[in-house]
Amino acid sequence: MCLPAPPGDCRRLALSAVAFLLLAGNCVMLAEQDKRPIADYALIYGTVWGPDNTPIAGVPITIRRSSDKKPKWELVSDRRGEFAQRVPPGHQEYIVQADIKTPKGQPKPEIKVQIDNNERKDIGLHLTSADLAKK
Repeated sequence: MCLPAPPGDCRRLALSAVAFLLLAGNCVMLAEQDKRPIADYALIYGTVWGPDNTPIAGVPITIRRSSDKKPKWELVSDRRGEFAQRVPPGHQEYIVQADIKTPKGQPKPEIKVQIDNNERKDIGLHLTSADLAKK
């Protein structure tokens, strides 16, 4: 023999069902958001070296595509002489340059970096005694 449920229990059961459905809907939306593609990038990771092969901190660095005239990124080597910059993946050549003062007519120290995909390229930018004399 079944007895009818008190009116408060039906209301409580209905509210619980609605809360469950809302929670389930939010979980589905969160799961869909997690499926966003992760942005690919390549990484240029470098160290600035002095003439005695010790790392140099505080050197301004510029990075630009070889087809561009102006730098797209500007950074400074850290206390270990290191720097890192994310760049778009894909086939591209970049110029990494120490943005220091040089004697008139002398080029700034630079290195070309070829990126082919979403990869990391480690480079060393070596400065000479002449480069540091004007720093």
